[in-house]
Amino acid sequence: MIPSLILRTSARSLLVLLLLFSVFELLRGHNDPGGGFIGGLLAAAAFSLYALAYGVDPARAVLRLHPLTVAGAGLLVAAAAGAAALVRGESFLTGLWYPDPLPGIGKVSSVLVFDVGVYLVVLGTTLLIVFTLGGEEE
Repeated sequence: MIPSLILRTSARSLLVLLLLFSVFELLRGHNDPGGGFIGGLLAAAAFSLYALAYGVDPARAVLRLHPLTVAGAGLLVAAAAGAAALVRGESFLTGLWYPDPLPGIGKVSSVLVFDVGVYLVVLGTTLLIVFTLGGEEE
């Protein structure tokens, strides 16, 4: 089955827009509803739409990393965010806050770093499932 010309034409623009919106959801999530999980699902939806329009192999080429590598990096980032509190003598996953908010991002903390880890885990795991179901996984 050949995807429609409209889908192929719009998939590139939608990939960029959905990825930008996923980062927006990630950054606002530690203060408002959203966060790493929703942001990761939006990013996975962007790559899934691209895979639907062009195929799994081109979508993997756009991703540039194997989905398991992305998920593994996310686990390391989330664990590092939790371990940062241990260095200061606090309990694991205790939130540590930078005193001054950054423009456009707001308050930066270990909670945001943990959300980035969740984002990567959800993105990698979801894309592994989607690419495997696409039938062209290595």
